[in-house]
Amino acid sequence: MERPLVYLDNAATTCPDPHVLEVMNEVGKEYYGNASSLHNQGTRAHELIDQYRVKIAALLNAKPEEIFFTGSGTESNNLALKGIAFAQASKGNHIVVSAIEHDCILKTALWLETRGFKVTYIPVDHQGIVDTVALEKAIGKDTILVSVMHVNNEIGTIEPVKEIGKICRSRNIYFHSDACQSFGKIQVDVNDIGADLLTINAHKIHGPKGVAALYIRSGVDIEPLLHGGGQEKGIRSSTENLPGIAGFIKAAEIACAVMETEIDRVSSLQERIINSLQHHINGVYFNGSLSGRLPHNINFCIEGLEGEGIRLQLLLDETGICISTGSACSSNDGNNPSHVLQAIGLDPFQARGGIRVSLGRFNTLDEINYFLEVLQEKVKQLKPIF
Repeated sequence: MERPLVYLDNAATTCPDPHVLEVMNEVGKEYYGNASSLHNQGTRAHELIDQYRVKIAALLNAKPEEIFFTGSGTESNNLALKGIAFAQASKGNHIVVSAIEHDCILKTALWLETRGFKVTYIPVDHQGIVDTVALEKAIGKDTILVSVMHVNNEIGTIEPVKEIGKICRSRNIYFHSDACQSFGKIQVDVNDIGADLLTINAHKIHGPKGVAALYIRSGVDIEPLLHGGGQEKGIRSSTENLPGIAGFIKAAEIACAVMETEIDRVSSLQERIINSLQHHINGVYFNGSLSGRLPHNINFCIEGLEGEGIRLQLLLDETGICISTGSACSSNDGNNPSHVLQAIGLDPFQARGGIRVSLGRFNTLDEINYFLEVLQEKVKQLKPIF
């Protein structure tokens, strides 16, 4: 009998919505011209990109001219940090980020330190919430940028970005937020947040891989990473991935249209998982806030079995269940402890054992029940490692 596929790793990536694939196929067939070309096919492609820019801007409460399409969330985050750092270097050389940012932010920050910039890493509490008092104290006369993610990719904690935006605005400092995990799942409004730059991408919301966007508020001076044909007003040279952009916008429109009902539906699945784990798995403990987290995320450890996280993942995979033992957004062997779990107070041993279950639009209650049944069975096969 063919095993069922239960995909519970939606924070890593999502399966594309069939409607998204349909739109991408149509646009790929009909609008294959280079948007920089002056002939009719090029003009049609350029006009369509502008229409898509209007649509994505409306979903963010932004202006169309503030949207710049890129190839990934990682690229957008690199562009935000490096672009601001080098454009604003004459004003200061200090950047503030949280200790639980995605690797592409943290590694960019480390790289900037090798180029003469100073970086302060702001701590979080045991729930993963950024210490805004520490953040405000860290800001100095030479601070040019603060970058704090909207929702953490590992533990799902929703950060106080609106408060952080107000702090930055009062100190006349640019604020960037990585919203790849939140966009399309909860409300993301650049003006409500107070963001000067904000990253979103497609493949976290049942869209295609290889396409994302960076919101850059009008008037923000930024240095491009790529130099070449001058696409995206010179901020991101590269021939635009029009089918990808089409899929991105379709995925975003669907996600935002069903957001409210999805929050309720996914919250009930999350509650089902949490309640079952609490009642049927001895020694389970949860990472991150149980109240202030994305409804799509559950991150937990099992006391004494933290060293068996990878084995549990493989045992579940044998039954067709896909979960993650880390962020799954970087290629690693799983042996390194999570910097996020260590930041919320877990020791290195515990931080290797985080299990992340992340939900998407196509997950059903039957799938969750199957997962919980198999999980209980597989946990019994694990041997405590202390």
